[in-house]
Amino acid sequence: MRIIPESELIINADGSVFHLHLKPEQLSDKIVMMGDPDRVTTTASFFDNIEYEVQNREFHTITGTYRGKRITALSHGIGTDNIDIVLTELDALANIDFEKRSVKEEFTPLTLVRVGTSGGMQPHCPVGSYVISEKSIGFDGLIYYYADSKTVREENFEEAFRNHVNLSPYLCTPYVVSADDELVNRIGFDMIRGVTVSAVGFYGPQGRYVRLPLADPDMNTKIQSFRYGKYVITNYEMESSALAGLSKLMGHKAMTVCLIIANRVALNSKPDYKGSIEELIKTVLDRV
Repeated sequence: MRIIPESELIINADGSVFHLHLKPEQLSDKIVMMGDPDRVTTTASFFDNIEYEVQNREFHTITGTYRGKRITALSHGIGTDNIDIVLTELDALANIDFEKRSVKEEFTPLTLVRVGTSGGMQPHCPVGSYVISEKSIGFDGLIYYYADSKTVREENFEEAFRNHVNLSPYLCTPYVVSADDELVNRIGFDMIRGVTVSAVGFYGPQGRYVRLPLADPDMNTKIQSFRYGKYVITNYEMESSALAGLSKLMGHKAMTVCLIIANRVALNSKPDYKGSIEELIKTVLDRV
C-alpha cells in the first residue's frame, strides 16, 4: 500500500485539503462547477438548505440540498491549471483516506458538471444558446503529464485536427477527449452538441487582436472550417478539456455545458447574460 507523502498531498491542520479547504464530509458526489465564485452563491440560492460554505482564494464551495438531492456547488477559477488543482483535490476528498494517507479500498465515483460561458464558432451557435462539449480539444497539454493518456484520448481525431490547422511547433500538441455519454444525454438532450476548444488564454490564444499582433491570424478561420465526420468545432472556452480528460483517467463522470455569450463569426456579444446563466444553472440542477 502506497503512503502518499505530505509533499504530494498537502492536508491543512484542520483536516481540509490544501487549496479547496474542504473536508471529506463537506463534499457531495454530485458537483456543479463554475469559474466565477459569485456564481456559486447564485447556484446555492436555489438550494432548499445549506450545510457547508467554504471559501479560499478563488475556490468557493457551498454544499446543500436541491429538491432532495445533495449537491456541491464549487468555483474553479479560470484555466486548465486550476482544473488540475480542483479535480485532484476533489478526487482525493472522495478516494483518499486522509488519516492513513492511502487510497481507499472502495472507489467513489463523482459526477461533475461544469456550467460556463463561451464564444461560439459556428452560425448555429448564436448568442444565448446552450452548447454541450461532447468532445473537447485541449491546447493546454495538461493530459500529457499523466500516465496512460492514450486510454482516454482520441488519436485519429487529434491527427486530423493537427493536419488541418498546421499548428506552430512551439505550441502544445492538442489532445481530444469526449465527455461522459450518459451525462451528456441526461443533461443536454435538448441542447446543441459540439466540439469545444479549450484555449490557454482569453485573448491571443483565442484569436483576439487587441494591441499585440497574432502569430497566426488565420487560426480561427482554420478552426471554424475543420470537419471530422459529423463534428465541427462549436465554441471556445478554457477548462473543458482538462475536466473531461482528468475525470476519465480518474474514473469520474464529467461534462461541460456553456452559455454562448459571444459569436466569433457574427462578431457580436452579450455581456449582460445573468438571466440566461441562471436558467442554465437551474436546468443543470434539475437534471444532475
